[in-house]
Amino acid sequence: MKTPQALVGAGVLGIGVLLAAGAWDIPTEAGYGGVGASFLPLVVACALLLCGVGLIWEAASGGFREMDDSSGDEAGYWRGFAWVSAGILLNALLIGTLGFILSCTLCFMLAVRGFKASQGVLDGGVRSWLVHALTGLAIAAPVFWMFTKLLAINLPGLTSTGWI
Repeated sequence: MKTPQALVGAGVLGIGVLLAAGAWDIPTEAGYGGVGASFLPLVVACALLLCGVGLIWEAASGGFREMDDSSGDEAGYWRGFAWVSAGILLNALLIGTLGFILSCTLCFMLAVRGFKASQGVLDGGVRSWLVHALTGLAIAAPVFWMFTKLLAINLPGLTSTGWI
């Protein structure tokens, strides 16, 4: 058995178990289409459980076959990881204060900085930050409006108008 590969399978299996346990606690009153809120998380949990079992079986029967050689660096790029992590954590922290659009725009800006830094294409100029901010805004605003206006799903906004 290839132990590192089996650990990957065990991790996927563990995430599937945790997701299934969390989905089990969601109320299951039937909503639109006759399914409750726990339906999709349970489907994803079942898929993760199947994938975890498959990965463990694969590791036990000779390891992952036809796996390409690693194309990246030997070690992770921790500064890029820190930028992306900061974006995600700040999004979670500030979404109630700044609203969905601005917090997701900030998350996008920091994630792009992390990804570009990991590729060695770091440009910290004002123009670069502005382009990333406008791109993040162009992605986050339509998503916010689609969820709030078309699907009637409440997302945190900056104002009470429902447009920002």
